[in-house]
Amino acid sequence: MKITELIKRVEIEYIGDLSIEIDCISSNSNPKPNSLIYVVNDKFIPDIDSKNIVLLTTPLLKNKLNFENILFSNDPKLAFAQITKIFSNNSKLFSKNHLFKDVNIGKNVVIEENVTIGHNVTIGHNVVICKNTSIGNNVTIDSGTVIGSEGFGNVMNSSFNWQHIYHLGSVIIGHNVMIGANCCIDKGTIDNTVIEDGVIIDNSVHIAHNVRIGEKTAIAAKVGIAGSCNIGKRNMIGGMVGIVDHIKTVDDVIISATSTVNKDIKEPGTYTGIMPIVKHLKWKRIALWITKLDKIAIFLNLKKI
Repeated sequence: MKITELIKRVEIEYIGDLSIEIDCISSNSNPKPNSLIYVVNDKFIPDIDSKNIVLLTTPLLKNKLNFENILFSNDPKLAFAQITKIFSNNSKLFSKNHLFKDVNIGKNVVIEENVTIGHNVTIGHNVVICKNTSIGNNVTIDSGTVIGSEGFGNVMNSSFNWQHIYHLGSVIIGHNVMIGANCCIDKGTIDNTVIEDGVIIDNSVHIAHNVRIGEKTAIAAKVGIAGSCNIGKRNMIGGMVGIVDHIKTVDDVIISATSTVNKDIKEPGTYTGIMPIVKHLKWKRIALWITKLDKIAIFLNLKKI
């Protein structure tokens, strides 16, 4: 799409080469030629040749960027949502799927366009595999699961209505993976959601957009993993664990059932985080004291002495 056409369709300002064409949207971690990249944090400015890249950013940040072609808006996230809709409607797909003969498919299974499925794969009843998904060898997907569904990315517009961010990535599932019944694995917003080799997933698990699950990780039932998390290798995640967005865990981590993970886990080991829900300001005060309990205990013991 020519940049001039994009400016007409989205309320946005532009400085740069008006003849440039945009083929796709790419991430700042995986920039592609002739693409648009969304950047609203100066910590994540891609180190690339700026001639064939267009950045979407804020008016304030545009003055700090050494780029030739910049789209900018007071609400760049809303503009990004509108642009994803355009590229979603313009996307072209191959109509042919690649399925090996030794794929066992249950009843009422839906397989959309441009799906690749490897050897010795079993797909249960009522499974939906959305477009552009890739599934490796020796994979089992139990009944009712949806692979490649649209992620839950939204931004509120000036009329207080939700504008959906259309997801242009896909889901990549490795070899020797087991996925239980009624799971949902969302496709990536731009880059892909990835389930690495040897992962096992119980029933009723939700894995959001852009998540990467490290190899041989085990995830128990009713776990929810929010967007852009990066789970290490050989993690064991107990039932009903909630992991907030953009969390990273190292390899060989065990998370106890019903825990909430709201910060990165940087060392291997077993972790538990369970606390009744309270007003946020009260929780911040409680959390502060919890982190100091060991020092308070030492102080009280010394006082007794």
